[in-house]
Amino acid sequence: ESTIRAARADHRAAEAALEVVRVTVVAETARAYADTCALNAQVAVAERTIGLQGQTADLTQNLLNAGSGNGLDVARARAALEQTRASLPPLRAARDAALFRLATLTGRTPAEASEAAKACNTTPQLSQPIPVGDGSALLARRPDIRQAEAKLAAAGARVNVATAGMFPQVRLGGSLGSTALDSSDLGNNENFRFSVGPLISWSFPNVFAARARIKQADALADAALADYDQTVLTALQETETALSAYANELDRQRALRTARDQAKRAAELSRMRFDAGIDNFLSVLDSERTLAGADAALAASEQSVANAQVTLFKALGGSWTQNS
Repeated sequence: ESTIRAARADHRAAEAALEVVRVTVVAETARAYADTCALNAQVAVAERTIGLQGQTADLTQNLLNAGSGNGLDVARARAALEQTRASLPPLRAARDAALFRLATLTGRTPAEASEAAKACNTTPQLSQPIPVGDGSALLARRPDIRQAEAKLAAAGARVNVATAGMFPQVRLGGSLGSTALDSSDLGNNENFRFSVGPLISWSFPNVFAARARIKQADALADAALADYDQTVLTALQETETALSAYANELDRQRALRTARDQAKRAAELSRMRFDAGIDNFLSVLDSERTLAGADAALAASEQSVANAQVTLFKALGGSWTQNS
């Protein structure tokens, strides 16, 4: 019976191990898709900024050509434009890397990468709140904890199997034969005989070997218990870390969105003051540079939020429902 329990626990452990792989693949696939969309959005922000800065550079050049501008403003405008252009290649390379990673995770070659992912330029958002739940719900979600628990159960059952080996085995046997004196009488029921005993066999175990097996099973059970404890502690640490990172990145994103809105307003006012002759062109360049940085930071934060959500998904074991 203990052997059967151990085998069943091994089966549960194997199923949980498969679930660990499944959750990991799902999470990394979602991460690759979110990264692709977020990086497409960052590329779009950079391209939009390049368009605005290009208009500013053209304006300064036209003012210089008309005799009302100066070469310093032109140089500053061109420098800001080229600096933003320099940010595009790394973003595109990172976007392609995420796209190719997505293709690999979905069993495709880079040339067969998802067209939907290529066109996506909005960072995915959750459709429902993340159900953190209590500690017991966490333990139920994580497949690695279920795997460690099943291994612990299997190790305990094997201790019982090894302990049973200390006892002698007794076998009761019987004998079946015929009392017929002639071959022609073999088919006669009266000539059959059956007896129980004294066919009794005793098998005494090798005590030293049995004790060694018990010690081995105990050691394996202790190791399984230590692995279970470590798995639980790691699960709690990963979850708390993921929750903290997610909450703090959400706070950072809110602040960055406010900063972007204010930078946009400042750039509009600065342009209006320059057109009215109140401010010099340096204030326009400074406000546009601030706006470009704020836009880029907000787009990068959206990617960080998406990654934090995926990390939390993995930490909670994934595959939850609204009530789990």
